[in-house]
Amino acid sequence: MPGSEEPERSGGLPALAEAAAKAHAALDPAHWDFFAGGAGEERTLRANEDAFACRRLVPRVLREVGEPDLAVDLLGEPLSMPVLIAPTAFHRLAHPGGEAATAVAAAAAATVMVVSMAATQPVEEIAATGAALWFQLYPQPDREFSDAVVRRAEAAGCRALVVTVDSPVFGRRERDRRNGFLDLPPGLACENMRDGTGRVRDVVMDPALGWAQVDRLRAVTGLPILLKGVLHPADARLAVEHGADALIVSNHGGRQLDGAVSTLDALPAVAAAVGGRIPVLVDGGIRRGSDVAIALALGASAVLVGRPVVWGLAAGGTDGVRAVLEALRADLRDVLTLAGAPRPGALTPDMVA
Repeated sequence: MPGSEEPERSGGLPALAEAAAKAHAALDPAHWDFFAGGAGEERTLRANEDAFACRRLVPRVLREVGEPDLAVDLLGEPLSMPVLIAPTAFHRLAHPGGEAATAVAAAAAATVMVVSMAATQPVEEIAATGAALWFQLYPQPDREFSDAVVRRAEAAGCRALVVTVDSPVFGRRERDRRNGFLDLPPGLACENMRDGTGRVRDVVMDPALGWAQVDRLRAVTGLPILLKGVLHPADARLAVEHGADALIVSNHGGRQLDGAVSTLDALPAVAAAVGGRIPVLVDGGIRRGSDVAIALALGASAVLVGRPVVWGLAAGGTDGVRAVLEALRADLRDVLTLAGAPRPGALTPDMVA
């Protein structure tokens, strides 16, 4: 039956598992499947979590850790912890408060929210919450419209541009096909896709997307540019050559190429290829503080979480998102203390087996 899948395979933290269960009960089954599902047989979706389950922390002892300091600085952005909110579409499907409700929780947690181009509220309305925002972009075949979206996000106060590069076409999402979920319900729209006439354009994937578009964006905006969706170390090296300010190791939450490598498995080689020249972030399958710590130890500067935030939003609006973020913060603090790491940067590859 649509929507009958278990809320979370591995459960994660109790607070996250509880949020997932409440979201599963509250959401329309087709909307649950949209948020929870992946592409194809969902092998990559499962692999993202499984990769963390296969790793073990090797703690250091007698390190005089005291109270760990979770704060990090990322592209000039001071964050209270190395956990950001990943771009996810259609927040008003999960809760009437939509992306603005999520942003209020991000501001309370002193972290960054990456606003999806496919948000159901305009970026200006989300920015009015005072949250630190980055903006996610699917470069559109209509380059002038794409440039206009970037300028709009910049004018709204977004502090970086996250360019999704792993989506030349839409992934084959079987749950959505089965449910006939092809469009938003009446009254909802991708508000950042409105053009100068007020018409809402479709988000169009561009199979001709190449490095020239990355170069073009550099000429369009002065914002830092992060490339999201890098898994191969050769592409990481090219990204540095083309002036990317940071990378996000991502397989789109298992929603694009089914059978792609898990993000955690790809992370060490990408980090090695970058060699510390720019920050490397990672998303996909992060459900506990230990997952965050493992990713940091293997080369990530920070992580992004997507589905757990949506579960929190569906379960309790702003308060639900805040509960998810604070559960991750508390768990990460305990993990760092027990692992012998006074701060995120003290985690090293030899502390993971």
